[in-house]
Amino acid sequence: MPKDNTIKSVLIIGSGPIVIGQACEFDYAGSQASRSLREEGIEVTLINSNPATIMTDKVVADNVYLLPLETESIVEILEKHDIDAILPTMGGQTALNLAIKCDEMGIWEEFNVDIIGVDINAIEITENREAFKNLMAEIDIPMAPQKSAKSFLEGKEIAQEFGFPLCVRSSFTLGGAGAAIVHDPAEFDNHLENGLKKSPIHEVMIDKALLGWKEFELELLRDANDNVVIICSIENFDPMGVHTGDSITVAPAMTLSDTTFQKMRDMAIKMMRSIGNFAGGCNVQFAVSPDEKEDIIAIEINPRVSRSSALASKATGYPIAKIAAKLAIGYHLDELTNQITKTTSALFEPTLDYVIVKIPRWNFDKFSGTNRELGLQMKSVGEVMAIGRSFQEALQKACQSLEINRNGLGADGREVTNQNEILHSLKHPSWNRLFHIYDAIKMGIPFKTIVEKTKIDIWFLKQIEDLIKLENQIGTYELKSLPKELMFEAKQKGYADRQIAHLLRCLESEVHTKREEFNINRVYKLVDTCAAEFEAQTPYYYSTFEYENESIVSDKKKVVVLGSGPNRIGQGIEFDYSCVHGILAAKECGYETIMINCNPETVSTDFDTADKLYFEPVFWEHIYDIIKHEKPDGVIVQLGGQTALKLAEKLERYGIKIFGTSYEALDLAEDRGRFSKVLEDNDIPFPKYGIVENAEQALELAEDLGFPLLVRPSYVLGGQKMKIVINNDELEHHVVDILREMGDNQILLDHFLGGAIEAEADAICDGENVYIIGVMQHIEPAGIHSGDSFALLPPYNLGDFVMQQIIDITTKIAVELKTVGLMNIQFAIKDDIVYVIEANPRASRTVPFIAKAYDEPYVNYATKVMLGEMKVTDFNFQPKKSGYAVKIPVFSYEKFPDVKKELGPEMKSTGEAIRFIKDLRDPFFRKIYSERNMHLSK
Repeated sequence: MPKDNTIKSVLIIGSGPIVIGQACEFDYAGSQASRSLREEGIEVTLINSNPATIMTDKVVADNVYLLPLETESIVEILEKHDIDAILPTMGGQTALNLAIKCDEMGIWEEFNVDIIGVDINAIEITENREAFKNLMAEIDIPMAPQKSAKSFLEGKEIAQEFGFPLCVRSSFTLGGAGAAIVHDPAEFDNHLENGLKKSPIHEVMIDKALLGWKEFELELLRDANDNVVIICSIENFDPMGVHTGDSITVAPAMTLSDTTFQKMRDMAIKMMRSIGNFAGGCNVQFAVSPDEKEDIIAIEINPRVSRSSALASKATGYPIAKIAAKLAIGYHLDELTNQITKTTSALFEPTLDYVIVKIPRWNFDKFSGTNRELGLQMKSVGEVMAIGRSFQEALQKACQSLEINRNGLGADGREVTNQNEILHSLKHPSWNRLFHIYDAIKMGIPFKTIVEKTKIDIWFLKQIEDLIKLENQIGTYELKSLPKELMFEAKQKGYADRQIAHLLRCLESEVHTKREEFNINRVYKLVDTCAAEFEAQTPYYYSTFEYENESIVSDKKKVVVLGSGPNRIGQGIEFDYSCVHGILAAKECGYETIMINCNPETVSTDFDTADKLYFEPVFWEHIYDIIKHEKPDGVIVQLGGQTALKLAEKLERYGIKIFGTSYEALDLAEDRGRFSKVLEDNDIPFPKYGIVENAEQALELAEDLGFPLLVRPSYVLGGQKMKIVINNDELEHHVVDILREMGDNQILLDHFLGGAIEAEADAICDGENVYIIGVMQHIEPAGIHSGDSFALLPPYNLGDFVMQQIIDITTKIAVELKTVGLMNIQFAIKDDIVYVIEANPRASRTVPFIAKAYDEPYVNYATKVMLGEMKVTDFNFQPKKSGYAVKIPVFSYEKFPDVKKELGPEMKSTGEAIRFIKDLRDPFFRKIYSERNMHLSK
């Protein structure tokens, strides 16, 4: 059946600000769906309150509304536009809940709007755990023994009936909110009370815990003709008891027998058909017993794009959200073309001749004192994905992608050797359990003990043991005597040159030279959805060590854009926005664009954003090999946050051109001593400071600077390990803490300007001329990280004298640093004197916010400046909008209930929202002002 031609206009609901459990994978889905519908000539209107994402950019939708995700906002849009249908499946639980609320209020009926992509009854059945359990019983799908409770008393009775351990899960929540595994009856009351409170319908499902069972997911698509395809099978490395968002996952499933997989397929299709008659996507989760019987239990089904949909899309090359959007408007699967091959049908299920591994990324260091044990509530803030020809290769590449100062899994001298610490970690999973499993096997702890404590399938453990055996073999040689076959095996199993150098006691560069002598070089393979059965038209690559190279190099002028790696607090979706705009701008300038990144949640890693995508770690060895292969005209590092900037020094050393601001200028801005000299020479005020390398020097310097002091390591992101100290004891303790965690990093001590106002400016400079795109004033006083502060654009009460200082200082610094591209400068204002806190000659977190507030593609212009295709004097911006844009930080403290909700110089927010107000009399503005204990000047 062709598309439904009665649908001319569709409203897509986004997922709102980034929170733990609902991150930029939904912005990726919404962006894909919007593009898919616009291809069909359908007008797309989009609502989302998140300014940091490319999803809310006018390049994605016809009409973008940056409004709160509330029923009033929906009514406002429906009154302005003639909307035929709403697609609520691309915005996570937030969008589904809003769609249900609008349905209950009769809004869709009043405005004659159809719901496509899902059925309201399907949402309610799958989120209402009691209704879902009853439906599964009707269709003979086994589930764990479970009952729902709507009161504290009911919950206590169920616990008494089932016995412990138990799982408590809240209905209608996201990311496992309100969920817990309870082993100790004494802890049950607290978890039950919390679960009931978290559920919007005051209901929990209490299950008999299936601890130790293996967990699997299937991604499905169904069309209106009831055709169903399984896009991807995903196996959790971690067993039941760890939230799937916090588990290492592998695709395709590794340890499942074909018989059980076929049975699981049939169950998933049966479940999808039972919950409603709709065309769209579903994610189904199962538990499988860890024995020969492989009994299957259904856990849950999500009738929407899930966190795993983005992963499955990148893993297979099958764009789930894009196809789901076309199915929602009436197409059948056999009428749609496979987006990779361009010749086969979308009804063909993807086939993988490689393995992908996803590892989550946590930010526990931002929440000191919190319980770091993983459980049913998701705590990770991002993830990496790696592709390899084997599980071992993909695992090593994923570890290299994490940016946690590891060179891979093992072979870097950072093993833990305390047996008690390892045994505790095996039983109580946290962010580093994978590395401790390696340490346990290397130490000789028996497999029986490791399996008993972790419940991880022995197949995975044997794969890690095999790596350790290879390391031991390599360690018996020196570089000059290492056999070629052993070097080749190590590279095929994912070992970095740096790891091999550690094993051979030599330099990384020597290993690189040796493998070139051996002619052991990376080759690049296509992600083609069909295991090379058909020719792929889309250049989406991963690296491995074989003999045939499928990446054909063109003779066009080309540019590499380095991505920002996994999302984390301080470096998130804003940099994906910048990378996408950088790619679009470079394409407009006639460049072949090459994207390198390892984050499956982003639009920049979509297979058709750049001309060529290399899904690889943002890790020097991988970057350098791609550059040698492609021979680009240059590399853009400004758009990928601190991750990309850290590679600038090596690019410079190896003679690779950096487009935009030079490495020298980038380093000068990071080097506080040299940067302060620039400020001094230009008569620009800055707080008194000093640089120390140990606690003794810090105490001496403190006598000169005076307390309070702002203490921070150099070359970090998101205010990592920044703290205000008020006496010698606090200073000594914090400096020792930094040195313990960050080694020989230089430590900066600044005299803290208490009571100062904080502001920041973003600008574009072409080396000579400067254009200030926006100045934001923070509502909180100095001392709160800019990412955690409410802020107004433009400033609300700085005054002309202060504003002129900000303009003059920004211009001076940008020109003095010979900035070519973007720059962000942060200021503290005290007694009408503007002090410079720091300058960052790169895209900042605030650029997307300013771009959305003023409706201008600033990164696009900045990229053209970097490429030498535009001068600041060529800019022709429209007059700025009247009123103010308010930046609202959003936190995920509910995931860390034992953490003090106290803000300071280290960033803790996971996302942000935007709100527009006409003037300072706005009730919303006055409310946040009073909550921030500020005095509103008349």
